[in-house]
Amino acid sequence: METQKKRPLHTSTAVNIPTSTAPAPGKTIEEMYQKKTQLEHILLRPDTYVGSIEKHTQTLWVYNDINNEMVYRPVTYVPGLYKIFDEILVNAADNKQRDPSMDSLKVVIDPERGLISVFNNGDGVPVEIHQEEKVYVPELIFGHLLTSSNYDDNVKKTTGGRNGYGAKLTNIFSTEFVIETADGKRQKKYKQVFSDNMGKKSDPVITKCKEGENWTKVTFKPDLEKFKMAELEEDVVVLMKKRVVDMAGCLGKTVKVELNGKAIKLKSFRDYADLYLKSAEKSKPAPLPRSFAKIGDRWEICVSLSDGQFQQVSFVNSIATIKGGTHVDYITNQITSYVMSKVNKKKKDANVKAHNVKNHLWVFVNALIDNPAFDSQTKETLTTRQASFGSKCDVPESMLKEVSNSGIVDILLSWADFKQSKDLKKSDGTKTQRIRGIVKLEDANEAGGRNSDKCTLILTEGDSAKALAMAGLSVVGRDHYGVFPLRGKLLNVREASSKQILENEEIQNIKKILGLQQNKEYSSVKSLRYGHLMIMADQDYDGSHIKGLLINFIHSFWPSLLKVPSFMVEFTTPIIRVSIIKYLSLYTILLNFLFNIILIHFFCLSTQAFHSNGTKLSFYSMPEYESWRENLGNNATGWKIKYYKGLGTSTPQEGREYFRDLDKHRKDFVWDDDQDGIAIELAFSKKKTEDRKTWIRNFEPGTCRDHMMKRINYRDFVNKELILFSRADLQRSIPSMVDGLKPGQRKILFCSFKKKLFKEIKVGQFIGYVSEHSAYHHGEQSLASTIIGMAQDFVGSNNINLLKPNGQFGTRNLGGKDHASARYIYTELNPITRCLFHEDDDKLLEYLNEDGRSIEPSWYIPIIPLVLVNGSEGIGTGWSSYIPNYNPREIIANVRRMLSGEAMLPMDPWYRGFHGVIEKSAKEGGYIVNGMIEEIDEQVFRITELPIRRWTQDYKQFLESVTDGSPNVKDPLIEDFRQNGDDAIVDIEVRLKLDKIAMIMQEGLLKKFKLTSTISTSNMHLFDAEGKIKKYDTPEQVLEEFFPLRLEYYGKRKQHILNNLERLLLILDNKVRFILGVVNGEIIVSNRKKADLLMELQQKGFTPMPRKGKSAEPQVAGANDDISEEQDDDTTREETATVEGAKRGDYEYLLSLPIGSLTIESVQKLLAEKDEKEKEFEILKATPPTSMWMKDLDELEKKLDEMDSKAAEEQQKRSSQGNRKTSNRGISAAAAAKKPPQPRKNTKKAKNVEPENDNSSMEIENHVEVAKPKGRPKKAPAKKVVDEDEILSLQERLAAYNFGASSDQSSAAMEAEVPPEAPAARKGKTTGRAKKKSSSTILLDSSDSDNVEDEDDEDDDFEILDQAASEAGKKKGGRKPAAQKAAKAPAATKRNLGSKRSQKLSTEMLKPAEEETSPEKKVRRMRPSPFNKKSGSLLGRLAEKDQNASEDLSGSASSNSPSTTGEEVVEVAPVAARARPQRANRTQARYVVSESESNDDDDDGDDKDESDENASDFSDFEDED
Repeated sequence: METQKKRPLHTSTAVNIPTSTAPAPGKTIEEMYQKKTQLEHILLRPDTYVGSIEKHTQTLWVYNDINNEMVYRPVTYVPGLYKIFDEILVNAADNKQRDPSMDSLKVVIDPERGLISVFNNGDGVPVEIHQEEKVYVPELIFGHLLTSSNYDDNVKKTTGGRNGYGAKLTNIFSTEFVIETADGKRQKKYKQVFSDNMGKKSDPVITKCKEGENWTKVTFKPDLEKFKMAELEEDVVVLMKKRVVDMAGCLGKTVKVELNGKAIKLKSFRDYADLYLKSAEKSKPAPLPRSFAKIGDRWEICVSLSDGQFQQVSFVNSIATIKGGTHVDYITNQITSYVMSKVNKKKKDANVKAHNVKNHLWVFVNALIDNPAFDSQTKETLTTRQASFGSKCDVPESMLKEVSNSGIVDILLSWADFKQSKDLKKSDGTKTQRIRGIVKLEDANEAGGRNSDKCTLILTEGDSAKALAMAGLSVVGRDHYGVFPLRGKLLNVREASSKQILENEEIQNIKKILGLQQNKEYSSVKSLRYGHLMIMADQDYDGSHIKGLLINFIHSFWPSLLKVPSFMVEFTTPIIRVSIIKYLSLYTILLNFLFNIILIHFFCLSTQAFHSNGTKLSFYSMPEYESWRENLGNNATGWKIKYYKGLGTSTPQEGREYFRDLDKHRKDFVWDDDQDGIAIELAFSKKKTEDRKTWIRNFEPGTCRDHMMKRINYRDFVNKELILFSRADLQRSIPSMVDGLKPGQRKILFCSFKKKLFKEIKVGQFIGYVSEHSAYHHGEQSLASTIIGMAQDFVGSNNINLLKPNGQFGTRNLGGKDHASARYIYTELNPITRCLFHEDDDKLLEYLNEDGRSIEPSWYIPIIPLVLVNGSEGIGTGWSSYIPNYNPREIIANVRRMLSGEAMLPMDPWYRGFHGVIEKSAKEGGYIVNGMIEEIDEQVFRITELPIRRWTQDYKQFLESVTDGSPNVKDPLIEDFRQNGDDAIVDIEVRLKLDKIAMIMQEGLLKKFKLTSTISTSNMHLFDAEGKIKKYDTPEQVLEEFFPLRLEYYGKRKQHILNNLERLLLILDNKVRFILGVVNGEIIVSNRKKADLLMELQQKGFTPMPRKGKSAEPQVAGANDDISEEQDDDTTREETATVEGAKRGDYEYLLSLPIGSLTIESVQKLLAEKDEKEKEFEILKATPPTSMWMKDLDELEKKLDEMDSKAAEEQQKRSSQGNRKTSNRGISAAAAAKKPPQPRKNTKKAKNVEPENDNSSMEIENHVEVAKPKGRPKKAPAKKVVDEDEILSLQERLAAYNFGASSDQSSAAMEAEVPPEAPAARKGKTTGRAKKKSSSTILLDSSDSDNVEDEDDEDDDFEILDQAASEAGKKKGGRKPAAQKAAKAPAATKRNLGSKRSQKLSTEMLKPAEEETSPEKKVRRMRPSPFNKKSGSLLGRLAEKDQNASEDLSGSASSNSPSTTGEEVVEVAPVAARARPQRANRTQARYVVSESESNDDDDDGDDKDESDENASDFSDFEDED
């Protein structure tokens, strides 16, 4: 086959697109996919570098050298040609910044020869060989791409060059390019000629020059063919001449500028601006005003008036920014703010905005900016932030006055009057007796009549508040009171357009009801239908906002009405009521009453707070209530607290009660002076954004209104009440830097930890739990949305979802809006969440207190900043915030670097599952996000990824809007498209229209198909650890501030664990002394009064371990709250009773020891455990906090690996299902739904595989618990689940940091001996210990945590298969072995509180599967003996011993009775049995039988299953730890 002829290289994009729609036959891979050099790419895609190479016609200012004036006319030019000329010209002007002695700039434009030359004196280019590149410097900077002297951003320069293209682009687009320079310092003159688009170069010619000779000259002939021109056309030439005049205006009189040998006579930038203004004055009846100012050495500005459309002429470092930029905005904003304030001050209801003022301005700016950044290589728009300009330019007051006096104020006032009068008068009200057609209005009988000034319109917050007001009307009557409910919050009319106001039905109704007329000045209320406007809103923060919006509405349009006495009033109701609980003694009630009388006089609490009986208090603001709580010592025990979230909480009876004492609840607003109006404007005006930030920053906690005052001015309302809403709104909208959570999210996480939410729960039910246990006072729908948002895991949502989405929680199809209702979906904690928020940190946090109970902490302390992992977005009062998502692995890596003392690496945004490209943009702190599109053939393209947060359904609608055949499509781009994706994958095939392919390819696929978006990191506002709002410029700054705080809390965690160990050692020491005293007869326990025994223990120096009441201890995550408050209070009162100085609960940890534990063997075990704990203490003490952090990071990375592998499996399944037939897809989906749960490796490793870390002093032996027979009551195991979890928690934490390395040897002495063959059965885990043992005991592993839903945990429980045990089983009864039952029905062994478990011996778990077990090796389940229910029996005593030891480890004992859960230890004599591998030498086996009977004195031994009773068995000291 003949080889296809290669196509020549063309500069036009369109030329390189084949005319045939079908691919060329026989095209090779090499011909299809090509790699270009950078030079080839510039020539192939010039629009990327110099702009379009096509001719454009645009109306521009050009220079007429004949008349020496600027002319505004249509010009046809090629932007690319204009740009290459401008690059050389700007280079010449830059030399003025490098060498201030430069005083000459000469430009020659010769259209006939097609030649342009630019000469400037001053320092030339060094004529010296570059030691690294081995070429002369002039050749390097003019003939090699990406070379520049402006790359060091640490050096502040005011030049135009930046990216290293510049003059090289001119060289590339020229047929001839000559560089000449004289270096007087080295006395060398340099000349070199480039040709053929920089493809060829001559050898440099170097000659000598004089010492003082310094200059540079560039001569070039543009390659006009590439710009589709035959010669330099007239329009292009006049545009180039205009740029030379620009240089004369920018450089001023210090540089003589010549054009074609003729000097341009401009002495200053003011003269340059006059060229424009004189030309514009020709069509004006009067001269245009002009104001000029030069600020410092870097700024020159001139301001005039335009014809109603903003105009600007601006330069940055001599670069013409024809589209303006941040430097123009900087100057313009100062002028518009000043003029706007003047206009609005003259006419308060003018409501003139900044853009209205801007439309009438013509601004000239000449600025020098440090290291300027532009939106593109064409440098048409400056993007550098104001803070990085390198200088300030405060427009002088004199200039601002000149501008405001130029006539612009009158123009704006006329425009505002005309606009508002025309629009708003359409909805004016009138004073009429009756109004019809307004739904829900309950009009006063006298409204609009002769007594209308006595009528009051009550505006309520919603229909429920209206019902309360209607109940009150039964007291005051309907003649002078009308009621109208508001639907939520009123529109902020100060920032609204006339259209918005006219379309707002609520505002129009209020105008009609009151009879308000637009722009009318009111000195009295005689012309209105109502003489008073009463606001009846909730007393919470949102209610204050509603009041403020209504006041703002009146002030914006009728400020004179606010000055009318008592026109605006409010109706106040309590937000919180507290009452004394009935069971308190009369003495306590009287004390509380007297205490509150003191509060009235010394803390200014409202006297209206008291009810007639003196046992109830009402609070009208949260600070007032918090002050009362603080004076109680934050202990509200004995008080019933009721939060009145809204007016709907009050009963009709209470409503009538309010209106009976109307004077007490009515507060009048009064106008003192103009400061009231300024305060209202401060709170609601957009132009006061910065002042509002200062206002909120100056907020002092505890600020509140004095509700004893009958009158309140508007200034106090704004500064003492409305500010509370602004602060709360900010806290609800912007997360904390520490944990990355907003308050609602933090409440949800707190309740998830508290409930130990490792088993799924319906979201609707969980909402109720959160509302109850975290004092959540807002709407349920809001809470449901927050829970769903925390569980979402689709692309663009969370990188790590803290909750699991068990159900339809939304997809990327609609951005999560397609989630199911909360009553249909379930959720639970994601296992990785506890890796982020370590359980050991929970008790180190500062928990808030509300409604008399401990709620969520001020913030959690994750091991990495979660705000960077999942990002955040929110808008609050004064501030907004946007934080993109970042890769948690990169964050972990940077934390490790900081722990090692290394510098962090920069982090870029990253979203889990996103396959597009995120790259930095030219804008500082900005990123460009591109989707993915690939070419299938010339006409068909495949879209496989969309930009972040561009949802599939929205994109489908966009495609339909450009598809041929769709309704209302004017210019279709595509013939059709097909969707092959699903809820998680984007896969869209698009077939382009043949006649649009060239245009689409030229403009770019990503841009044309809207597959690109932007992300900014310039608005990263967060609350710091102290609760102050702070701006962060980079994610690294967030990490820098997070690091020392997190490290400090690792030190606190270490100290907390050490304190627990010290306390445990003290308990063990006291128990040893106590048991020895009992054994030796020194302490007599039986047949004595408890009071005498307590005194004896105190005299003998035993350490008291008092219990703490529930109300005094923070309710940390995981605390059990199933016990009723009455029970807890009873227990607290009982234990706080003293016996001659000793509290009853002080020595319960000793007195609750079972009789079976008062033996010498127990002492030995306790001493052995004490030795072990001392070693653990020393190991932990020597471990630095940094190592603890490293260990946590390792665990988190393991969880991330699991998430990635699971995601990869799902992706693989999805891919395989996509390739099958439809029928096979259904089968595959069903199989995927039955996937078994993943093993919990970390949990089992910490708790089951390493029993040597068990803290129990009475379960040190590795006992094997024999499973109970089916059908038996199982109350005790339910308690065992909770207790053992608490027992093991300390050692698990130590094991997680490898602190248990030495505990293997120390615990060996405490365990019963094991034959040498045991190590093989334990898979090497206990090899070192087992060789030292001669008898075998195995610990039954009970539930290690509340992760009861994991079915594979059942495989880790053990059954005994010893022949001796079989004999014992036969004596107990004839039931089948539990192992067989478990094998037949594994689902029946699902673990839950109070449920049965199937347990197996470790040897069976580890032996080969094919080995069969004979029936005689089975163990029957042992029936509990009726003699085992009290501590008097052997089994009962031993059971109590084991259980009590568990409770001792957690630092407490039950206050009312000995432990209710235990294990039976049965000694079974050796029986001859068939030899088994590695078990032949076994001489004795010890078995532990779980017992369910309670040892409580009031337990009747019935078979009721009361799993919830485990709540009462929590240790007293666990809270204290």
